[in-house]
Amino acid sequence: MFKTIKNAFLLPDLRKKILFTLLIIIIFRVGSVIPVPFLNIEALRGVMGAVDDSGSMLSYLNTLSGGAFSNATIFAMSITPYINASIIMQLLTVAIPPLERLAKEGESGRKKLGALTRYATVILGLIQGTAYYLYLRGSSYNGDSIVKYTSGFTGVFVGAVIILAFTAGTALMMWLGEQINVKGIGNGISILLFAGIVSRMPLLIAQLYQYIKLGVADSSNYGKYFITVPLFVVLFIAIIWLICFMNDAERRIPIQYAKRVVGRKMYGGQSSHLPIKVGLTGVMPIIFASSILSIPSTIQLFVTPTGFWKSVLDTLAIGGWVYMVLYFLLIIGFAYFYVTIQYNPIEMANNLKQNNGTIPGIRPGKPTIEFISKIISKITFIGAIFLAVIALVPLIYGKITGMGSLTMGGTSIIILVGVSLETVKQLESQIMMRHYKGFLD
Repeated sequence: MFKTIKNAFLLPDLRKKILFTLLIIIIFRVGSVIPVPFLNIEALRGVMGAVDDSGSMLSYLNTLSGGAFSNATIFAMSITPYINASIIMQLLTVAIPPLERLAKEGESGRKKLGALTRYATVILGLIQGTAYYLYLRGSSYNGDSIVKYTSGFTGVFVGAVIILAFTAGTALMMWLGEQINVKGIGNGISILLFAGIVSRMPLLIAQLYQYIKLGVADSSNYGKYFITVPLFVVLFIAIIWLICFMNDAERRIPIQYAKRVVGRKMYGGQSSHLPIKVGLTGVMPIIFASSILSIPSTIQLFVTPTGFWKSVLDTLAIGGWVYMVLYFLLIIGFAYFYVTIQYNPIEMANNLKQNNGTIPGIRPGKPTIEFISKIISKITFIGAIFLAVIALVPLIYGKITGMGSLTMGGTSIIILVGVSLETVKQLESQIMMRHYKGFLD
């Protein structure tokens, strides 16, 4: 990886792209520490101090935003409205025929879908910004309100400014991500997510250091934390290795193309394969599952349930065994759901038939569809188990060792490793293109 980056810097045009990407990341991090106006910063820090331990949607947003959410900065909503809008558009493309036709129209259709996604991003950013403002307005610390002005015309004006600041930050981050796509290296949205998660690494190191200090201060925990902290580091490295291994894992279905004569030339007759990656779904099932399971803890931030409902919400609290079982089942279910809407065995079989391709030993038509469906089902199950293990191992480790406050979860690690590998591959491909001399030489 370091050799690839070094070689990229030797090429002037790639060096410009890398430096431009770094500039966008710097702008993102600067915006992540600029708070919106009319807030009591001391009260905000008091209320949001334990947001990472809440297990609610707030802790999830705070991780993806690199801590900007807990500081109520202009980039507090991060890029999550754009991600949600993209997911919604993908689902609607399958469900609504006009959108499905747009997706099949090529470049012009993709541009129209991109414009619809941007509009949906702004709308979702406005909704999330309003919800966050209402949460800040209803919170206080030691009797001091977070929002300085809440009544009368001034309160309405202040609320509008705060909500619009959050929404404008979302739109600006979306624009910054698109600029990386055009002038930088890698996928812009993924790079911004990567930068936000990496910025939380110092906090993770500080937490591990605090556990070491706790072990030194308390003789009863001395042996415990001097074993569990190094073991966490080893586990962290092992998870990274597993993600790298599974990222390139694929099932290759052999394809044989029939020979055909066009004029005086013969085409086809060669053998190939249809690769099906184990990680078909990416990190989406984990995001869906964690978002749904964070709803109970998020409800507790706004209301104070009692009696039966309090016991139900406490049972579903993050880190509990019931939560982990539901988390595992939801990841498996969403993996199959996402693959179902993204990959169509009928269409894959028809494409093979149109190109005179067949699977050796399998007849074209329905047998081919059933064979591809069976393969995809098996691969999806393996990929879903892999995602569930990655998501649950940090939770189980925190539950057993009492180190549940560590901020780095399975979702964050998958995003970090996935974006790193994808960006390095793009650099390698562009370096290869620029060193390729061509046939004339």
